[in-house]
Amino acid sequence: MRPDLGQVIVTRFECGSRMKLVAMLLLHGRVKRHARRLAGGLIGVKTLVDWRDATLLSITLWKDLDSVYSMGEVRQHVAAVRVPGSLGVRTSSGVFCFAGDWRRVMFRSPSEPRSPLHPLPSRSDRKEG
Repeated sequence: MRPDLGQVIVTRFECGSRMKLVAMLLLHGRVKRHARRLAGGLIGVKTLVDWRDATLLSITLWKDLDSVYSMGEVRQHVAAVRVPGSLGVRTSSGVFCFAGDWRRVMFRSPSEPRSPLHPLPSRSDRKEG
């Protein structure tokens, strides 16, 4: 595992009703705007919605493990963390660390670890190295 080569965090919100799901979507949108502006190392955020099950998945991509901690400096996120529980929304979250190049993970290839969360080396860098 290489925590310095990127992290993916997936947070699941089981809302129980579409009304609560809409409330969580609005809250998530507001927090996302602040996080993009204030959280260092945040690469991107993707929100997946399952209307039938009233479930929201928030997927965030981070430069490295230390970057994840910058969310603690986004006061809107710190305040929003308490909202799901007060609405009766059940949550679960997990941190997924970069495990290696897909060829190495799937086929035990000696491929160098190149995380897609970081820019690829330029062709000139590869020829020199």
